[in-house]
Amino acid sequence: MSPMITSILILNLATGTIITMSSYHWLLAWMGLELNTMAILPIISKSHHPRSTEASTKYFLTQAAASTLILFASITNAQTTGQWNILQLENPLAQTLLTIALAMKLGLAPTHFWLPEVLQGTSFKTTLIIITWQKLAPMTLMLLTWNQTSMLTITMMGALSVMIGGLGGLNQTQLRKIIAFSSIAHLGWMATIITKSNKLALLNLTLYILISTPLMLSLIFTSMKTTQDLTTSWTTSPMLSSLTMMTLLSLGGLPPLTGFLPKWLTLEELLTQNMTPLATTLAVTTLLSLFFYMRLSYSLSMTISPSPTKITSKWRLKAKTSTLLLSMTLPMSIMGLPLMPLMKP
Repeated sequence: MSPMITSILILNLATGTIITMSSYHWLLAWMGLELNTMAILPIISKSHHPRSTEASTKYFLTQAAASTLILFASITNAQTTGQWNILQLENPLAQTLLTIALAMKLGLAPTHFWLPEVLQGTSFKTTLIIITWQKLAPMTLMLLTWNQTSMLTITMMGALSVMIGGLGGLNQTQLRKIIAFSSIAHLGWMATIITKSNKLALLNLTLYILISTPLMLSLIFTSMKTTQDLTTSWTTSPMLSSLTMMTLLSLGGLPPLTGFLPKWLTLEELLTQNMTPLATTLAVTTLLSLFFYMRLSYSLSMTISPSPTKITSKWRLKAKTSTLLLSMTLPMSIMGLPLMPLMKP
């Protein structure tokens, strides 16, 4: 793909997200989501591999169905209320349909089946875009309508996502599928707390992007794709392997790392609002996610391959990731907990 076409696609990707985030009209928000989807499809399928073609097809079908539901919900609400304002979602049917559509856009359970398959068929750079940038537009719509969507539906979806995200990642060896189930689990935490505190949900999303970005850049830099590749990374780059291990544990929410902050505040908010059973369910099921993060960390730092390499770079693939970007983002993803008084909503 030529640099000009890539630039146009990335520009359209950014434009679609910005249109959705800055609109108060349902048709404008829908148009931004469609522009965003059309821009990411060539990026997913640019390798012309059967897996990438399959991934782009699954992504298109899922996102098109979700966009159709959003359009149907907005038309239903407009017929009832006579206006297209996003902040005036009053029809109960439209509220439920919009909740399901946004859950499908994000990858919340039980509409999560497309996310692991799509990520497995794409490159790590495209995976990074899907799990970070592509979540911004649907999450913005969810934040705008947090007090008008179906609270029971979104809470049940959130709790189910945390459970499925933990169970689904237990038997995986492909890092992209593990990251996909990790994304499902973290989105579950955001969906659970969004109806109680939208500021806390925004903090969850911000810290998830802040931690996931350096982790993905580290995997791109060391050309790791499976858990077996993790065992050979220590001899290639010991310092980066140590920081990647800490980032994995931070993503799992292990104290005193940055990832512990959103889980701590979420559980505190749920207990404050007398939702102890839900908080207990989230705390117990997130241990499943922490288990496979610990397993990856063990493979990364304490396991040596039977045939370790002495070279300083992978001979098949050339790393193109900026070490400056890694050095700026890694410390924040690990040592952000002391900033809690500044970040707490």
